[in-house]
Amino acid sequence: MTGLRPLTATLQRAVATTLIAVAWSGPLLPLQAAWAQADEDDEAIRAEARADQASETAAKATEDAARASLFDTGVTTLTAGKQAVYHLEVRAPNPLRDLLVRHLDLVRFREQPDISAVEIGRLIAAAPEQARSLLEPEGYFNARIDVKRDDDAPAGGPPTVRVRVDPGPQVRVGRVQIEVQGPYADAMNAGDAALRARWQRLSARWSLKEGEPFSQAAWTGAKNTLLASLRTRGYATAGFSGTSAEVDATSNTVRLFLVVDSGPLYRIGEIRVEGLERTPQDAALNVLPFQIGSDYTEKKLLDYQEALQKTGLYEGVAVELDQSPEGADRAIVYAKLRENKLQNATFSVGFSSNTGPRVGVEHTHRRVFGYDLVATTKLKVGRDEREASFDLLTYPQPEGYRNLLGLKADYLDAGGALTQTQRVRVGRTRDTERIDRLYYLEFNRTTVETATARTTDRALLANYEWVHRDVNNLVFPTRGVILSAQSGAGVAYDGDKDRGPFGRLYLQAVWYQPLIGGWLGQVRGEVGQVLRKDTLGIPDSLLFRAGGDDSVRGYGYRTLGPVRDGAVVGGPVLATGSIELAHRLSDSSPQWRNWYGAVFVDAGNAALTWGEYDAAVGYGVGVRWRSPIGPLRIDLAYGQQVEAVRLHISVGVTF
Repeated sequence: MTGLRPLTATLQRAVATTLIAVAWSGPLLPLQAAWAQADEDDEAIRAEARADQASETAAKATEDAARASLFDTGVTTLTAGKQAVYHLEVRAPNPLRDLLVRHLDLVRFREQPDISAVEIGRLIAAAPEQARSLLEPEGYFNARIDVKRDDDAPAGGPPTVRVRVDPGPQVRVGRVQIEVQGPYADAMNAGDAALRARWQRLSARWSLKEGEPFSQAAWTGAKNTLLASLRTRGYATAGFSGTSAEVDATSNTVRLFLVVDSGPLYRIGEIRVEGLERTPQDAALNVLPFQIGSDYTEKKLLDYQEALQKTGLYEGVAVELDQSPEGADRAIVYAKLRENKLQNATFSVGFSSNTGPRVGVEHTHRRVFGYDLVATTKLKVGRDEREASFDLLTYPQPEGYRNLLGLKADYLDAGGALTQTQRVRVGRTRDTERIDRLYYLEFNRTTVETATARTTDRALLANYEWVHRDVNNLVFPTRGVILSAQSGAGVAYDGDKDRGPFGRLYLQAVWYQPLIGGWLGQVRGEVGQVLRKDTLGIPDSLLFRAGGDDSVRGYGYRTLGPVRDGAVVGGPVLATGSIELAHRLSDSSPQWRNWYGAVFVDAGNAALTWGEYDAAVGYGVGVRWRSPIGPLRIDLAYGQQVEAVRLHISVGVTF
């Protein structure tokens, strides 16, 4: 058999060369020149292989010993049950052993009661070649396979068929040659430095580099990744003119050769909206996140699809590119929409460790009185909190802006104070891929009632709110940053008839970062201040309090702040911070892969002035469940200031 290996390698090379010549769709002359150069390289590789043969022979004994040790434990035995006519023993390293057990005919036919001894013999004779065909796609081209039938069984008992597989070394990549042709190559050759630099980056990111283990799955994945990199950057019909993986079984190396045909560069020339019945087309076109005439990228279409989904007007959204090559310079993008129901209502029952049990109802009407308006009415009733609101939102206007009118009334019992707030808000909002913006003018009236006093303050203020998200996953972020900022200025009119200007600033930041050892880190901080003269009363809902699930754990919801008449009220200054570490409970058990254990330390407070500020500290442990709607957090926290343990339960990411 040893003498046949060079011949086998030669035949494999001839077949591979023939296959790529058949697959080639362009001129054959450049390919022949490439293979002529490849022949010279092959001879150099074979010379190196002969020079290294002595050292490889010396190392072979050690490899065989290690392999034999592996086989001693790598055994799967399938005993003959009522239907099986023979025992089967497969001895091979994992995961190859599992592959063989799943696909060998010896496994599939062992429970055929009418199988004859002759047919069993045929299965045994065919097993080595079948096993070899399973191993070669995994990169093992020098496998030694032995299949024997053991008839030394008790009288009347079934025989045992033993399959022993020594896969040998896995083939590794010896050389990679990647070329590009078509309009992309033409532009590079014409001096486009940006395209040349991009191609160099794409080639450098090729995953099957020299020296890497080779398998059919890795080869397919690397090719798909290369094409996807071009297709997502404007060359939507990029494909391969030819590919070849040429195995040299003697040296256990494979040479990879690929020629990419880029196809034309697509530019977006027109948007066609389909599927609309009552919603105007402008509502879909106004959220377009790119310019007509710009180069196509897959990300642009995904951003457009997300923008359409965020409007709430459509139940189903699909954005597709017409890939006809003849229209590449003015390609059509189809937005295929299915409109949402005209009206819908949602009922909810929930629990929060902040405010206790609650029930709620929400109704949405997406074309009020036949106008391009969306009306949303919400009612929520809980143990410590009640809320009613009505929002009127226009369909998307040019550049994605939406005008809004909002009415809201809420009631909160927290920290020994009853707080009732009424708000009227007029403004406009705009949401993009990473940044949400909200501009509005608000009238705010808040009444705070304690055991001994009742005060009512009013304010009219202009506000700007900004949220920036740069995270890897909005539902369960593990890397990135979320920033939230609010600024406002206005005039307050307090219960003592005092009137004056004030300003309000607030900033929150959350940083997510994977750490060594599988740990996940999270750092959160927030700071806020209301600027006013000391005697001016500001509505309590515009001031700050701390404590609760998303603030300082170990303390009740909004129970940290200045104390007035024995009750906690809002303060003009706020600062809180948190550090949390989480780790998956189990990497091996599927049912626990979405569960994490966590430890954390929180600190913060609200106060009348920075001079009076005194941070309260809480720390504890918890668990996290990666649910479809966001992380479920269950925390047990100890509050140093109150010297008590408190349970906190929350769902979702707050920003």
